[in-house]
Amino acid sequence: MHNIYFDFYIDASKQQVYEAFCLPKHLDNWWTLKSSGQPELGTTYNLNFTDDYNWFAEVSKVKTNEYFYLKITNADSDWNPTTFGITLEEDNDKTLFKFSHINWPENNHEFRNSSFCWSQLLLGFKNYIEKGTIIPFENRS
Repeated sequence: MHNIYFDFYIDASKQQVYEAFCLPKHLDNWWTLKSSGQPELGTTYNLNFTDDYNWFAEVSKVKTNEYFYLKITNADSDWNPTTFGITLEEDNDKTLFKFSHINWPENNHEFRNSSFCWSQLLLGFKNYIEKGTIIPFENRS
């Protein structure tokens, strides 16, 4: 299996970072076109990017303001066995944001492309929280 990991600091509270990653009203500002779901164990998230990319995931691990993980249940075949999410640690006035996207079946084009896209999206996520920057959906990686 192959995994993607990113750790970086965000100049915001754990609560702000957690909510921006978990709540659909924020997800739609930095990642999805439209989404739905609640950060509660076992609930389903709909992650819609287009009609052709209308994906679903289940909350597999969650503790408010500490960690949040989604197990993909219906997406592209490369994504289906994967789980992604965050663990947050407080460090003075900043939050250490620890991202992982694990259990990729192959180190193929989709894995490598997703690694690149996550790096771009998570930079946008950081700027969304710290600066309020919203990149229009059509301009996101």
